Order: sequence, then C-alpha cells, then structure tokens
Amino acid sequence: MIAPTAAHRMPAAAPVPAEPVARSEAMREVLAAADDVAETPTTVLLLGESGTGKEVLARYIHRRSARTAGPWVAVNCAALPADLLESELFGHERGAFTGAAERRTGRFEQASGGTLLLDEVSELPLPLQAKLLRALQEREIDRVGGQRPIPVDVRVIAASNRDVAGMVARGQFRSDLYYRLNVFPIVVPPLRERRDDLPTLVVGLLEEAALEMGRAPPRLADDALDLLAGHDFPGNVRELRNLLQRALVRCRGPVVGSEHLRPGVSRPAPRSTADTALPEGLPLDLGSLERLAIREALRRVNGNRTHAARLLGIGLRTLRNKLRAWREEESLPPADAAGRHFLPGEMCRPAGNAASAMPSRPARASQEGCA
Repeated sequence: MIAPTAAHRMPAAAPVPAEPVARSEAMREVLAAADDVAETPTTVLLLGESGTGKEVLARYIHRRSARTAGPWVAVNCAALPADLLESELFGHERGAFTGAAERRTGRFEQASGGTLLLDEVSELPLPLQAKLLRALQEREIDRVGGQRPIPVDVRVIAASNRDVAGMVARGQFRSDLYYRLNVFPIVVPPLRERRDDLPTLVVGLLEEAALEMGRAPPRLADDALDLLAGHDFPGNVRELRNLLQRALVRCRGPVVGSEHLRPGVSRPAPRSTADTALPEGLPLDLGSLERLAIREALRRVNGNRTHAARLLGIGLRTLRNKLRAWREEESLPPADAAGRHFLPGEMCRPAGNAASAMPSRPARASQEGCA
C-alpha cells in the first residue's frame, strides 16, 4: 500500500441543492420514507440509477436527524484505487506502509457523532467488505497498522446505482454485509418517472448555474420546457444540470429557448409499427391486457403496489380499486403461458428468485403490498 497523493484525492462533488424537489407522488413517497427513518439511528440503503440525487437525499436525512449538529462525511467508494480505500475509510498509523509518514484518521473517525455516506458501496472489494461489516456490527474500526480497535459513533447511509441483491446472488457482494446495510432501503426514482418535478428542478438548477457564472437567472421558454418534458434523461438530474449549464452558456438573453438545448435534447423519434407489435398469442381484449400488465408490474416490484402503480403510470388508488374489483369477481384472470391461473392475491407473489428483485421501501411502502 502507498500513501494517498494529490492525484488520488476525492474529486470535487457537484453542487448539492439544499432540499430534494418532491412535487411528484413518487418523490413524496421517498421523502416520507426519509422523514420516517431520519428520526432513528437505522442504517439506510439508497438505491437508484446514477444521477438521481441519492446524495441529496442522504444529506436531507442527516439534516433531519438527531445528528444534524455532527459532521457530515461522504466518500465515493468507486473514486479511489482499491489499495487506498482501506486507509481512506479506516485511517492508518505512521509507518504502516510505504509513504505513511504520519498518522491519518479515516472517514469513520472523521464522521464520529455524525453521518457517513458510503456512496457506490457496491464497488468495495470483497476483502474490504469484511472489514466494513465488522465496523458496522461492532461500532469500532482498526486503523491500518494499528494495535487496538477504536470505537466510533457513526450513522451509516450507503448508496448504490447497481442491483446489489443481484450481485449477492452472483457472489460479487457479501450477503452478510448486504443484509447489514439493507435495514431500511429507499429506491430513488429516475427523473423520467417523476416528470412533475421537472419545472421546479429546472428553475433551481438554472438559478444555481447562473449564480456560478455571475449572471442573472434567465427564464425558460415554454417550448424549451416542452422539449425537456419529452426527453427520457438517461443521466437523470445530473444530465439535466449539464444540459441547462450548456444552454446558459449559449444563451445571451434573458430567456432560454429550445434552440439553446439542441443538439443535446431532441424529441424522441416515433416508433415504427414493428417496434410496437405485440407477441403472437397475446390476448387483444383490453381487459386481459390490463390484467397482464398489472400482474407483470407487481411481479417486477416484488408485490409492492406503490412501486407497481408508478411503473404502470397510474395512481395508487386506481390500482387498489382494480385489485379490489378483481377480488370481488368470481371469474379468474387469464391463464399464463404455462396454463396456470392467478388469483388477484397471487399476482403479488414474487416469481423466481426474490433475492434478485429490487427491494421496495419498508415501513409505509411495505404496507402497500398485497392484502
């Protein structure tokens, strides 16, 4: 092991908004879960695509916790070489390895009394996962080259943009560490599933970018907002921030128009008939298709009705009413490919290996599973 150099320092993080934007039902559910867990010392696992704002949510939880006066420390586990991560997290003693000229406290010690965010925790090497598990269980760490354990009082929030449960199944992540981190999982939805948040996000990000450039914040024209509303945002909020910064560079006036967003944003091309054709043998009556879609959505989210409604693009109340109506009917839904019939209650049973499914929100969200 060699000592960290300037080239190995953690990269500067992008500006973090003060509060998460939650105009959409999906994000209101997420903030409700965050408010619930903030009042406790429970370990939190934030899951979601890259750029969805997991660090913003982690800071939100920290600010609303009893540790808000304590330190906030974040470390990106994917940003440093594997041989430096142990020293970064747990510190080292003088002379512990080549270049260790003095004692260094790690991120766990720096965060004592506060909150530690382990971003991209899924990128930790397997040997280091074992040491992290011990730190979480025993609430003490060992510096590299140290002779005695050091107690730490840290609330840990972990985050990942990968399917950690699937990594466990493939032997790429320790199952015992996964279950230790997965005490209270929260899935942060991608921007394409929270489009009601887009206007508020645009205003805030434009103000932020204008402040950095020393300019007055411009207004976004209606045609520009319409263009953004039709974009899928594979890079999520991070992509939106970059697009608006680029538009602000190109815009010299007080209004950002659609021309300032191109070529980074374009309207999606219409799908061809071949792209939208249904598989042979699929029933064509709308009632059967609706039931098949709802059954598949429930299967994908392990029976969680809140997440299934979000996936289907309908309200939770609408989904509840449909399931209730089906329970009251005596007729069965259509048979699946194997010739089996599923009762409405059976739609919520996970198919296959449940360990590979993305976890649903506990507490309030778990109550939205099948009755």
